[in-house]
Amino acid sequence: MSTSSIKSETAYIFPGQGAQILGMGKDLFQDSPPAREIFSEADDVLGYELTQIMFNGPQDELTQTVHAQPAIFTMSIACYESLKQQQKPSTTPKPAMFVAGHSLGEYTALVASNSLDFKDALHLVKERGRLMQDASNLIPTGMAAILGLEELVIAEICQATGTFMSNVNTAEQIVISGAKIPLAHAMDMALLRGAKRAIPLKVSGAFHSSYMQPAQDEMQTLIDNAPIRDPEIPVIANCTGEPLYTASDVRKELSNQLCTCVQWKKSIESMVTLGVHNFIEMGPGSTLSGLVKRIDPSVYTHSLNSLIGIRRITD
Repeated sequence: MSTSSIKSETAYIFPGQGAQILGMGKDLFQDSPPAREIFSEADDVLGYELTQIMFNGPQDELTQTVHAQPAIFTMSIACYESLKQQQKPSTTPKPAMFVAGHSLGEYTALVASNSLDFKDALHLVKERGRLMQDASNLIPTGMAAILGLEELVIAEICQATGTFMSNVNTAEQIVISGAKIPLAHAMDMALLRGAKRAIPLKVSGAFHSSYMQPAQDEMQTLIDNAPIRDPEIPVIANCTGEPLYTASDVRKELSNQLCTCVQWKKSIESMVTLGVHNFIEMGPGSTLSGLVKRIDPSVYTHSLNSLIGIRRITD
């Protein structure tokens, strides 16, 4: 796929927490000047060498929410800036039709849409990670992926057990969250109701549930004061699956995001309905591309997580 194929029916998508991989971005740092600038700026903004944790670990430190979120965000923007630098002037494509990000990735999408500057978004992401970790430490909570059970049935289970639906990733993969004992009950109930699997996730808390309200309350002042602009490219909202066109829309979305279910399936379906045929994932891993293909096998997906991949798509 060449740059001339990155047309207006393309959407850029960005991953969230859990995508982190030790060593991610090292080739970009070494061989891409725009990426190196992003990594160096991140170290300066954060006041510590995030890049050393990303490239060299240890793994358990990279996995901590307070480091994982800035790391994934920075890696994703490094990919995005490298893609822009590799595009040839003679074949410069039209801008993406939409941008979207899964949970944390929504902040990356806001930078790609020029609704937020990198530095300002990184400050928000840093605090978001810290506050989510603090909220998770208040009470033992967790998350679990339920595979092969209808959304309506899972909603009934959540209501019966006092748990929450946190991510609707595909029709076959829905993530729930809650306190440890109710979450275990919900997993057992899901299996009894016909789920293929119920898998506990290795996360520190119940993200996208009311357990994140303390974090959301403290984030609100930061969001209110952030220099958010109208997006130049519409951003598809996690909470609704609908496009965000104004700074006011963006603030409202970020104000609700931490405690509201990520409607990823609806987000992809909305973009397809609006004319998107190509999805380009930028950042570590390729999880989102896999989800997109399960939501709609007819679309094209590309995962850009290395300089080799970026050069291939722009040749």
